[in-house]
Amino acid sequence: MTTESSATSGWTAYLTPMNLLLLVIPVAAVLHFTEAAPIWVFATSGLSIIPLAGLLGRATEGLAARYGGTIGGLLNATFGNAAELIIAMMLLYKGKFETVKATITGSILGNLLLVLGLAILVGGLRRRSQQFDRTHAGVGATLLAIASVGLIVPTLFYYLYKSTAPEGQFAAEALLSEEIAVVLMVIYGLSLLFTLKTHRSLTDTGSETEAAQTQGHGHEQHAEWGVKLSLAVLTGATVAVAVISEWFVGSIESAAHTLGMNDIFIGVIVVAVVGNAAEHFTAVIMAWKNKMDVAIQIAVGSSIQVALFVAPVLVFASLLMGHTPPLDLHFTPLEVAAVVLSVAVIALVCHDGESHWLEGAMLLAVYLIFALAFFNIPMTA
Repeated sequence: MTTESSATSGWTAYLTPMNLLLLVIPVAAVLHFTEAAPIWVFATSGLSIIPLAGLLGRATEGLAARYGGTIGGLLNATFGNAAELIIAMMLLYKGKFETVKATITGSILGNLLLVLGLAILVGGLRRRSQQFDRTHAGVGATLLAIASVGLIVPTLFYYLYKSTAPEGQFAAEALLSEEIAVVLMVIYGLSLLFTLKTHRSLTDTGSETEAAQTQGHGHEQHAEWGVKLSLAVLTGATVAVAVISEWFVGSIESAAHTLGMNDIFIGVIVVAVVGNAAEHFTAVIMAWKNKMDVAIQIAVGSSIQVALFVAPVLVFASLLMGHTPPLDLHFTPLEVAAVVLSVAVIALVCHDGESHWLEGAMLLAVYLIFALAFFNIPMTA
Protein backbone atom coordinates (compact mmCIF):
# COMPACT_ATOMS: atom_id res chain seq x y z
CA MET A 1 0.00 0.00 0.00
CA THR A 2 2.82 2.32 0.90
CA THR A 3 4.67 1.43 -2.30
CA GLU A 4 1.56 2.05 -4.40
CA SER A 5 0.96 5.43 -2.73
CA SER A 6 4.59 6.35 -3.26
CA ALA A 7 4.39 5.44 -6.95
CA THR A 8 1.20 7.41 -7.37
CA SER A 9 2.74 10.37 -5.60
CA GLY A 10 5.82 10.18 -7.82
CA TRP A 11 3.68 10.05 -10.95
CA THR A 12 1.41 12.95 -9.97
CA ALA A 13 4.47 15.07 -9.15
CA TYR A 14 4.97 15.47 -12.89
CA LEU A 15 1.45 16.87 -13.41
CA THR A 16 2.66 20.45 -13.10
CA PRO A 17 1.16 23.32 -15.14
CA MET A 18 4.34 23.51 -17.23
CA ASN A 19 4.33 19.80 -18.04
CA LEU A 20 0.63 19.80 -18.88
CA LEU A 21 1.26 22.57 -21.41
CA LEU A 22 3.34 20.05 -23.39
CA LEU A 23 -0.01 18.60 -24.51
CA VAL A 24 -0.53 21.73 -26.60
CA ILE A 25 2.43 20.84 -28.87
CA PRO A 26 0.59 18.17 -30.96
CA VAL A 27 -2.39 20.53 -31.22
CA ALA A 28 -0.11 23.24 -32.61
CA ALA A 29 1.40 20.75 -35.06
CA VAL A 30 -2.01 19.67 -36.35
CA LEU A 31 -3.17 23.27 -36.76
CA HIS A 32 0.03 24.22 -38.56
CA PHE A 33 0.05 21.33 -41.02
CA THR A 34 -3.68 21.60 -41.75
CA GLU A 35 -3.17 25.32 -42.46
CA ALA A 36 -5.68 26.43 -39.87
CA ALA A 37 -6.38 30.10 -39.17
CA PRO A 38 -3.07 31.87 -38.34
CA ILE A 39 -4.42 33.21 -35.06
CA TRP A 40 -4.88 29.65 -33.73
CA VAL A 41 -1.42 28.59 -34.92
CA PHE A 42 -0.03 31.72 -33.27
CA ALA A 43 -1.77 30.99 -29.95
CA THR A 44 -0.99 27.27 -29.73
CA SER A 45 2.62 27.55 -30.93
CA GLY A 46 3.23 30.38 -28.46
CA LEU A 47 1.84 28.26 -25.61
CA SER A 48 3.94 25.30 -26.79
CA ILE A 49 7.18 27.23 -26.48
CA ILE A 50 6.53 27.99 -22.79
CA PRO A 51 6.97 24.43 -21.40
CA LEU A 52 9.84 23.77 -23.82
CA ALA A 53 11.63 26.80 -22.40
CA GLY A 54 11.05 25.30 -18.96
CA LEU A 55 12.63 22.01 -20.10
CA LEU A 56 15.63 23.92 -21.46
CA GLY A 57 16.08 25.55 -18.08
CA ARG A 58 15.66 22.27 -16.19
CA ALA A 59 18.18 20.47 -18.42
CA THR A 60 20.67 23.30 -18.01
CA GLU A 61 20.24 23.16 -14.23
CA GLY A 62 20.87 19.40 -14.32
CA LEU A 63 24.17 19.89 -16.14
CA ALA A 64 25.11 22.83 -13.91
CA ALA A 65 24.46 20.75 -10.80
CA ARG A 66 26.70 17.97 -12.13
CA TYR A 67 29.61 20.15 -13.18
CA GLY A 68 29.13 23.03 -10.72
CA GLY A 69 31.31 26.10 -10.37
CA THR A 70 32.44 27.94 -13.48
CA ILE A 71 31.11 25.43 -16.02
CA GLY A 72 27.69 25.39 -14.40
CA GLY A 73 27.59 29.17 -14.33
CA LEU A 74 28.57 29.38 -17.98
CA LEU A 75 25.86 26.87 -18.93
CA ASN A 76 23.21 28.85 -17.06
CA ALA A 77 24.46 32.09 -18.62
CA THR A 78 24.53 30.64 -22.14
CA PHE A 79 21.19 28.84 -22.18
CA GLY A 80 19.29 31.19 -19.85
CA ASN A 81 17.48 32.89 -22.72
CA ALA A 82 17.75 30.11 -25.32
CA ALA A 83 14.07 30.03 -26.27
CA GLU A 84 13.85 33.76 -26.72
CA LEU A 85 17.09 33.84 -28.70
CA ILE A 86 15.79 31.17 -31.07
CA ILE A 87 12.55 33.09 -31.64
CA ALA A 88 14.53 36.27 -32.28
CA MET A 89 16.76 34.40 -34.74
CA MET A 90 13.70 33.25 -36.67
CA LEU A 91 12.38 36.82 -36.78
CA LEU A 92 15.81 38.04 -37.85
CA TYR A 93 16.01 35.47 -40.64
CA LYS A 94 12.70 36.77 -42.00
CA GLY A 95 14.00 40.36 -41.83
CA LYS A 96 11.57 41.54 -39.15
CA PHE A 97 14.08 43.94 -37.60
CA GLU A 98 11.55 46.08 -35.74
CA THR A 99 10.07 43.05 -34.00
CA VAL A 100 13.54 41.69 -33.17
CA LYS A 101 14.59 44.96 -31.52
CA ALA A 102 11.24 45.17 -29.75
CA THR A 103 11.87 41.67 -28.37
CA ILE A 104 15.14 42.87 -26.83
CA THR A 105 13.36 45.82 -25.24
CA GLY A 106 10.45 43.67 -24.13
CA SER A 107 12.65 41.11 -22.44
CA ILE A 108 14.36 43.80 -20.37
CA LEU A 109 11.05 45.43 -19.44
CA GLY A 110 9.34 42.11 -18.81
CA ASN A 111 12.01 40.84 -16.45
CA LEU A 112 12.44 44.08 -14.53
CA LEU A 113 8.81 45.16 -14.26
CA LEU A 114 6.52 42.17 -14.90
CA VAL A 115 8.57 39.33 -13.41
CA LEU A 116 10.02 41.21 -10.46
CA GLY A 117 6.73 43.04 -9.91
CA LEU A 118 4.78 39.77 -9.72
CA ALA A 119 7.45 38.20 -7.52
CA ILE A 120 7.47 41.08 -5.04
CA LEU A 121 3.67 41.28 -5.01
CA VAL A 122 3.14 37.55 -4.50
CA GLY A 123 5.88 37.26 -1.89
CA GLY A 124 4.57 40.31 -0.06
CA LEU A 125 1.09 38.85 0.27
CA ARG A 126 2.41 36.41 2.90
CA ARG A 127 4.77 38.75 4.74
CA ARG A 128 4.88 42.35 5.86
CA SER A 129 8.21 42.78 4.08
CA GLN A 130 10.95 40.66 2.49
CA GLN A 131 14.69 41.18 2.77
CA PHE A 132 17.40 40.52 0.21
CA ASP A 133 21.12 41.19 -0.18
CA ARG A 134 21.23 44.80 -1.37
CA THR A 135 24.94 44.55 -2.25
CA HIS A 136 24.23 41.68 -4.64
CA ALA A 137 21.15 43.43 -6.03
CA GLY A 138 23.11 46.67 -6.37
CA VAL A 139 25.82 44.98 -8.43
CA GLY A 140 23.16 43.67 -10.81
CA ALA A 141 21.35 47.02 -11.05
CA THR A 142 24.59 48.89 -11.75
CA LEU A 143 25.67 46.40 -14.40
CA LEU A 144 22.24 46.65 -16.00
CA ALA A 145 22.45 50.46 -16.07
CA ILE A 146 25.82 50.28 -17.81
CA ALA A 147 24.55 47.63 -20.22
CA SER A 148 21.53 49.75 -21.16
CA VAL A 149 23.88 52.57 -22.21
CA GLY A 150 25.04 50.37 -25.07
CA LEU A 151 21.44 50.10 -26.30
CA ILE A 152 20.73 53.82 -25.90
CA VAL A 153 23.78 55.45 -27.52
CA PRO A 154 23.07 54.23 -31.10
CA THR A 155 19.58 55.74 -30.86
CA LEU A 156 20.92 59.07 -29.62
CA PHE A 157 23.55 58.99 -32.37
CA TYR A 158 20.85 58.36 -34.98
CA TYR A 159 18.66 61.29 -33.99
CA LEU A 160 21.54 63.69 -33.38
CA TYR A 161 23.51 63.16 -36.57
CA LYS A 162 21.34 61.54 -39.26
CA SER A 163 19.91 64.92 -40.31
CA THR A 164 23.44 66.20 -41.10
CA ALA A 165 24.43 63.23 -43.27
CA PRO A 166 24.00 63.18 -47.06
CA GLU A 167 20.89 61.34 -48.20
CA GLY A 168 21.41 57.57 -48.28
CA GLN A 169 24.91 57.78 -46.81
CA PHE A 170 24.28 57.33 -43.09
CA ALA A 171 26.23 54.07 -42.69
CA ALA A 172 27.87 55.12 -39.43
CA GLU A 173 24.85 53.96 -37.42
CA ALA A 174 25.28 50.31 -38.42
CA LEU A 175 29.05 50.45 -37.87
CA LEU A 176 28.57 52.02 -34.42
CA SER A 177 26.12 49.27 -33.46
CA GLU A 178 28.63 46.60 -34.43
CA GLU A 179 31.39 48.29 -32.46
CA ILE A 180 29.17 48.66 -29.40
CA ALA A 181 28.11 45.01 -29.74
CA VAL A 182 31.78 44.02 -29.38
CA VAL A 183 32.11 46.19 -26.26
CA LEU A 184 28.95 44.65 -24.76
CA MET A 185 30.24 41.12 -25.37
CA VAL A 186 33.52 41.99 -23.67
CA ILE A 187 31.66 43.40 -20.66
CA TYR A 188 29.53 40.25 -20.61
CA GLY A 189 32.67 38.12 -20.43
CA LEU A 190 34.09 40.31 -17.66
CA SER A 191 30.82 40.10 -15.71
CA LEU A 192 31.00 36.30 -15.86
CA LEU A 193 34.61 36.44 -14.66
CA PHE A 194 33.52 38.72 -11.80
CA THR A 195 30.55 36.57 -10.83
CA LEU A 196 32.07 33.13 -11.23
CA LYS A 197 35.69 33.71 -10.31
CA THR A 198 37.16 36.87 -8.77
CA HIS A 199 34.18 37.93 -6.61
CA ARG A 200 32.21 34.72 -6.36
CA SER A 201 31.74 35.12 -2.61
CA LEU A 202 30.03 38.48 -3.18
CA THR A 203 27.52 37.37 -5.79
CA ASP A 204 27.19 33.65 -5.10
CA THR A 205 23.87 32.29 -3.98
CA GLY A 206 25.45 28.98 -5.06
CA SER A 207 23.73 25.80 -4.16
CA GLU A 208 20.71 27.67 -2.80
CA THR A 209 20.00 29.08 -6.26
CA GLU A 210 20.36 25.75 -8.01
CA ALA A 211 18.23 23.94 -5.43
CA ALA A 212 15.62 26.68 -5.41
CA GLN A 213 15.28 26.77 -9.18
CA THR A 214 15.01 22.99 -9.29
CA GLN A 215 12.25 23.02 -6.67
CA GLY A 216 10.58 25.85 -8.56
CA HIS A 217 9.97 23.49 -11.44
CA GLY A 218 8.17 21.12 -9.08
CA HIS A 219 11.01 18.70 -8.29
CA GLU A 220 13.16 18.11 -5.24
CA GLN A 221 16.91 18.61 -5.38
CA HIS A 222 17.62 14.86 -5.13
CA ALA A 223 15.60 14.31 -8.31
CA GLU A 224 17.96 16.28 -10.55
CA TRP A 225 18.57 14.79 -13.98
CA GLY A 226 21.78 13.01 -14.90
CA VAL A 227 24.16 14.24 -17.60
CA LYS A 228 22.85 11.96 -20.37
CA LEU A 229 19.20 12.79 -19.72
CA SER A 230 19.98 16.51 -19.40
CA LEU A 231 21.89 16.52 -22.71
CA ALA A 232 19.10 14.58 -24.45
CA VAL A 233 16.40 16.94 -23.16
CA LEU A 234 18.54 20.00 -23.97
CA THR A 235 19.03 18.80 -27.55
CA GLY A 236 15.43 17.72 -28.07
CA ALA A 237 13.92 20.85 -26.54
CA THR A 238 16.23 23.11 -28.57
CA VAL A 239 15.20 21.41 -31.82
CA ALA A 240 11.53 21.54 -30.84
CA VAL A 241 11.75 25.25 -29.94
CA ALA A 242 13.44 25.95 -33.30
CA VAL A 243 10.70 24.15 -35.25
CA ILE A 244 7.77 25.59 -33.30
CA SER A 245 9.33 29.07 -33.34
CA GLU A 246 9.18 28.93 -37.12
CA TRP A 247 5.45 28.24 -36.92
CA PHE A 248 5.03 31.00 -34.35
CA VAL A 249 6.95 33.59 -36.38
CA GLY A 250 5.23 32.56 -39.60
CA SER A 251 1.82 33.28 -38.09
CA ILE A 252 2.72 36.54 -36.32
CA GLU A 253 1.90 38.95 -39.14
CA SER A 254 -1.58 37.58 -39.86
CA ALA A 255 -2.42 37.09 -36.18
CA ALA A 256 -1.24 40.60 -35.32
CA HIS A 257 -3.41 42.06 -38.08
CA THR A 258 -6.42 40.07 -36.82
CA LEU A 259 -5.84 41.20 -33.23
CA GLY A 260 -5.05 44.79 -34.16
CA MET A 261 -1.50 44.62 -32.79
CA ASN A 262 1.50 46.46 -34.24
CA ASP A 263 4.92 44.84 -34.73
CA ILE A 264 6.52 46.65 -31.80
CA PHE A 265 3.80 45.58 -29.36
CA ILE A 266 4.12 41.97 -30.57
CA GLY A 267 7.86 42.04 -29.87
CA VAL A 268 7.82 44.01 -26.61
CA ILE A 269 4.93 42.17 -24.96
CA VAL A 270 3.90 38.93 -26.69
CA VAL A 271 7.21 37.43 -27.85
CA ALA A 272 9.04 38.52 -24.68
CA VAL A 273 6.41 36.93 -22.41
CA VAL A 274 6.35 33.67 -24.41
CA GLY A 275 10.14 33.36 -24.42
CA ASN A 276 10.54 33.99 -20.69
CA ALA A 277 7.35 32.54 -19.20
CA ALA A 278 9.02 29.52 -17.59
CA GLU A 279 11.64 31.71 -15.96
CA HIS A 280 8.90 34.13 -14.83
CA PHE A 281 7.07 31.30 -13.10
CA THR A 282 10.22 30.23 -11.25
CA ALA A 283 10.95 33.75 -9.97
CA VAL A 284 7.41 34.12 -8.58
CA ILE A 285 7.61 30.72 -6.84
CA MET A 286 10.93 31.70 -5.27
CA ALA A 287 9.46 34.95 -3.92
CA TRP A 288 6.48 33.01 -2.52
CA LYS A 289 8.99 30.83 -0.64
CA ASN A 290 10.69 33.98 0.70
CA LYS A 291 13.77 33.50 -1.50
CA MET A 292 13.90 37.07 -2.77
CA ASP A 293 17.64 36.93 -3.53
CA VAL A 294 16.94 34.16 -6.05
CA ALA A 295 13.93 35.98 -7.54
CA ILE A 296 15.93 39.17 -8.04
CA GLN A 297 18.86 37.23 -9.49
CA ILE A 298 16.54 35.62 -12.05
CA ALA A 299 14.87 38.89 -13.09
CA VAL A 300 17.87 41.23 -13.11
CA GLY A 301 20.31 38.56 -14.32
CA SER A 302 18.13 37.67 -17.30
CA SER A 303 17.84 41.35 -18.28
CA ILE A 304 21.62 41.77 -18.08
CA GLN A 305 22.08 38.72 -20.28
CA VAL A 306 19.71 40.10 -22.90
CA ALA A 307 21.47 43.47 -23.03
CA LEU A 308 25.04 42.13 -22.95
CA PHE A 309 24.74 38.81 -24.78
CA VAL A 310 21.52 38.35 -26.77
CA ALA A 311 21.53 41.80 -28.41
CA PRO A 312 25.16 41.57 -29.63
CA VAL A 313 24.65 37.99 -30.84
CA LEU A 314 21.68 39.13 -32.94
CA VAL A 315 23.77 41.95 -34.45
CA PHE A 316 26.53 39.50 -35.42
CA ALA A 317 23.98 36.93 -36.66
CA SER A 318 22.47 39.57 -38.95
CA LEU A 319 25.91 40.13 -40.50
CA LEU A 320 26.38 36.40 -41.04
CA MET A 321 22.95 36.15 -42.64
CA GLY A 322 24.00 38.79 -45.17
CA HIS A 323 21.35 41.37 -44.36
CA THR A 324 21.97 44.73 -46.06
CA PRO A 325 21.81 46.86 -44.04
CA PRO A 326 22.34 44.58 -41.03
CA LEU A 327 20.49 44.78 -37.74
CA ASP A 328 21.49 47.83 -35.70
CA LEU A 329 20.88 48.88 -32.10
CA HIS A 330 18.82 51.93 -33.00
CA PHE A 331 15.56 51.73 -31.04
CA THR A 332 12.48 53.94 -31.07
CA PRO A 333 12.40 56.85 -28.59
CA LEU A 334 9.60 55.12 -26.65
CA GLU A 335 11.67 51.95 -26.27
CA VAL A 336 14.68 53.93 -25.07
CA ALA A 337 12.57 55.86 -22.56
CA ALA A 338 11.00 52.63 -21.30
CA VAL A 339 14.39 50.97 -20.72
CA VAL A 340 15.89 54.01 -18.98
CA LEU A 341 12.89 54.48 -16.69
CA SER A 342 12.70 50.76 -15.88
CA VAL A 343 16.35 50.62 -14.86
CA ALA A 344 15.88 53.74 -12.72
CA VAL A 345 12.83 52.25 -11.00
CA ILE A 346 14.66 49.00 -10.25
CA ALA A 347 17.57 50.92 -8.75
CA LEU A 348 15.10 52.58 -6.37
CA VAL A 349 13.53 49.25 -5.43
CA CYS A 350 16.88 47.54 -4.80
CA HIS A 351 18.67 50.28 -2.86
CA ASP A 352 17.35 49.43 0.64
CA GLY A 353 17.46 45.62 0.55
CA GLU A 354 13.77 45.34 1.43
CA SER A 355 10.54 44.96 -0.53
CA HIS A 356 6.80 44.89 0.19
CA TRP A 357 3.71 44.11 -1.86
CA LEU A 358 2.99 47.72 -2.80
CA GLU A 359 6.34 47.99 -4.58
CA GLY A 360 5.37 44.95 -6.64
CA ALA A 361 2.02 46.50 -7.53
CA MET A 362 3.75 49.71 -8.59
CA LEU A 363 6.19 47.83 -10.85
CA LEU A 364 3.23 46.06 -12.49
CA ALA A 365 1.49 49.42 -12.94
CA VAL A 366 4.54 50.82 -14.74
CA TYR A 367 4.63 47.74 -16.98
CA LEU A 368 0.95 48.16 -17.80
CA ILE A 369 1.49 51.83 -18.67
CA PHE A 370 4.28 50.92 -21.09
CA ALA A 371 2.21 48.06 -22.56
CA LEU A 372 -0.68 50.44 -23.25
CA ALA A 373 1.69 52.93 -24.86
CA PHE A 374 3.18 50.29 -27.16
CA PHE A 375 -0.25 48.89 -28.02
CA ASN A 376 -1.45 52.31 -29.13
CA ILE A 377 1.44 52.93 -31.52
CA PRO A 378 -0.19 53.47 -34.95
CA MET A 379 0.16 50.47 -37.26
CA THR A 380 2.16 50.98 -40.44
CA ALA A 381 0.69 49.98 -43.74
